[in-house]
Amino acid sequence: MKIGFVLDDSLDKSDGVQQYVTTLGQWLTKTGHEVHYLVGETHRTDLAHIHSLCRNVNVSFNGNRVSVPLPVNKKRLRRLLSHEQFDVLHVQMPYSPMLGARVVKLAPPHTAIFGTFHIIPFSSREKVATRVLRIFIRRSLKKFHVIVSVSRPAAGFASKTLKLKSSVLPNVVDAQVMRAGHKITKYQDGKINIVFLGRLVERKGCMQLLRALELLHKKYQLDNVRVLICGKGPLEAKLKSYAASHRLGNIVHFMGYVSEADKRNYLTSAHIAVFPSISGESFGIVLIEAMAAGSETIIAGNNSGYRSVMANRSEQLVNPLDAKAFAKTLRHYLRNAKARQQTYKWQQSQINDYDVRTVGKTIANQYQVAINKARVR
Repeated sequence: MKIGFVLDDSLDKSDGVQQYVTTLGQWLTKTGHEVHYLVGETHRTDLAHIHSLCRNVNVSFNGNRVSVPLPVNKKRLRRLLSHEQFDVLHVQMPYSPMLGARVVKLAPPHTAIFGTFHIIPFSSREKVATRVLRIFIRRSLKKFHVIVSVSRPAAGFASKTLKLKSSVLPNVVDAQVMRAGHKITKYQDGKINIVFLGRLVERKGCMQLLRALELLHKKYQLDNVRVLICGKGPLEAKLKSYAASHRLGNIVHFMGYVSEADKRNYLTSAHIAVFPSISGESFGIVLIEAMAAGSETIIAGNNSGYRSVMANRSEQLVNPLDAKAFAKTLRHYLRNAKARQQTYKWQQSQINDYDVRTVGKTIANQYQVAINKARVR
């Protein structure tokens, strides 16, 4: 098959949707398909067949910074679609009227349109915005042959706002790549490593982690604990100031942005990997990455997307806004190696369900369903 992934945002970033697109795209390429990327402003050169279709501008949306496309030139887009003759266009949803909708509208009748819906709202603002978006893209929505969502909460949001029916197929990770991580030698000194990995924005809950750590340090002196904060973002200065003013400077270390290769090494080195996101998570691909990399214990924010991954593991879920309860959960796993080994065993049993080799086969089969529907139409 010739497959075109459609993404309004840039592929230069490594956020969850970009991870989904590149992980699935690289696996499809390895299995013999021809994969193209029809995307917003992108400068990376390590992937074949990238079509950077327009300039993008950065905006704040859903508790994060995203880039949205300026209008795509229709003549250029029509030429591209006519020349490539894609069997499937795999559109990341929701999408912009300026890029995604134009690709769908201009696609030839024989091209199957497949969609993956990725988000749930961080606040009422996103709910309203997505309902308004439907007004502008409703015609293009009628052209989809198959739609999936990455989780049940995402499917529910797609239904309420865009009136879409979708089945659930989870996000994917390349388990083999994540397992290739190695423990960082200088952090194998007997201390317990807590690793936070994510953008330093309010939604991801890093400040809530520091507040819980402050309570523990006051009471128990966490001299045998090392906290590695991996990521950058607008809250970085505030977080560093908080750590310094609350005597966490010898415990908490800010590592800045880490590459994909380094990311798996940090996760492999984690006795406890903490992802205390407050809300707005549709799935939680980073949880699966941590499992595959070999983090002993994952502690996750008790939001609907993370719950969809951490099914029946309430002991590993926390309310990040309740500092005392958060601290209690941290202390339980800090002092209990046996509990960490039990969580590790459960986590390892989950990975195959999200590995690209498992989910990718199902998606490829759904592509064929979409192609057959396009031919009937």
